[in-house]
Amino acid sequence: MPTAATNPTERHRAGGVPTLTALARVALPAIACALASPCAHADGPPTGLVPIANLSAGDSAWMMVSTALVLLMTLPGTALFYAGMVRKKNVLSMLMQSYTIAALVTLVWWAVGYSLALTPGTPYLGGLSRAFFGGLTFDKASGLVSVSPIAPTVPETVVALFELTFAIVTGALICGAFAERMKFSALIVFMTAWSLLVYVPVAHWVWEPGGWLAGRGVLDYAGGTVVHINAGVAGLAGALVMGKRAGYGKFSMAPHNLVLTVIGTGLLWVGWFGFNAGSAGAADARAGLAMLTTQLGAAAAALAWMGMERLTRRKPSVLGLASGAVAGLVAITPASGFVGPNAAVVIGLVAGVVCFYGATSLKHLLGYDDSLDAFGVHGVGGIAGALLTGPLADPAIGGSAGSLGAQALGVGVTVVYGFCVSYALFWLINRTMGLRVTDEEEREGLDVAQHGESIE
Repeated sequence: MPTAATNPTERHRAGGVPTLTALARVALPAIACALASPCAHADGPPTGLVPIANLSAGDSAWMMVSTALVLLMTLPGTALFYAGMVRKKNVLSMLMQSYTIAALVTLVWWAVGYSLALTPGTPYLGGLSRAFFGGLTFDKASGLVSVSPIAPTVPETVVALFELTFAIVTGALICGAFAERMKFSALIVFMTAWSLLVYVPVAHWVWEPGGWLAGRGVLDYAGGTVVHINAGVAGLAGALVMGKRAGYGKFSMAPHNLVLTVIGTGLLWVGWFGFNAGSAGAADARAGLAMLTTQLGAAAAALAWMGMERLTRRKPSVLGLASGAVAGLVAITPASGFVGPNAAVVIGLVAGVVCFYGATSLKHLLGYDDSLDAFGVHGVGGIAGALLTGPLADPAIGGSAGSLGAQALGVGVTVVYGFCVSYALFWLINRTMGLRVTDEEEREGLDVAQHGESIE
């Protein structure tokens, strides 16, 4: 993601965490201004215009391919990964959620999400220069195109779309924690609010060069904190507020079709090369290294999880192998452009072990129903990967020495802020329109109850 070309230790330094009121003060004027005149923004005329000849065809092509790969992670990667793990009566609802989130978050990102997340402003939120994608310029007659500091040799339109795919997959990952019991209407309200109040500010803090966590040396190459910890703790909050599925612990809730899950895992694994290597912002040596470390981390974690199953349950499972691969991909994400191959294997091995316990012992110990282990894999894996990035980061690769203290700060802030705001949103929606379907609808299945369709 946006940290690739910038030394985080040289970024603007400031402190504090924004309140919901502060977020509203920025977002609401943006909407009013853009509706009045989509191209006239409070921040002044568009900046970052360069001659089209300054762009790199190779970098631009790689970023467009990476964008497609990251979108593939959600459509249909995450959709199939989750659909295979639920019961047959809820398969269509899981597919519906992923595709709806892709459409919904796209419009949120277009309206104010991109501008508030990834343009200069304050250390806590960006400005309004790109609200409703105003200022994303391509003028063939004048020979000018807008670019972003994130990838200065690539058109800003491509950067905005690349970053959008990250926002989409983050929202889709959350759904695994409360699968099989949430109202579809409540999901839409939650995802809209969460994208603006949690994803956008955290992305700005970590990835925009002027963000306050970036200024404190927090390293997150491609989304360990912004995507995976964020999604994991939001899912945990939802599982706690909604409670367990009816019959949880009493009746079998085995996956409906692990073939779908394995296909989804394959799409996620391949798509992750765009996720991590694309975050270099260029088709360069660092992108190549990020691709290599991604493969190593995933492979090590898949085998580690399989080994833990062999030791504790005597038989390695297909679901465990798939979950381990995803755990390794999650954990290597924040480190992929900062560490070498050996460190990537270490991160993968650690992730395979800790995420195995996160998806098994932890949720049973604490008594919550994380349906598809969104927190156990993405939350726990993201935390492990983010923390390990500190001591394992190689300055010769990323230009910055990592710090365990800085990484712990980034993890702590993301966990506390993300969990608290997510919990508050779930609580508020539950008190107003309700979060859960009725007991009868849950027994019937969300496919029929929420969408009037079913798989025969």
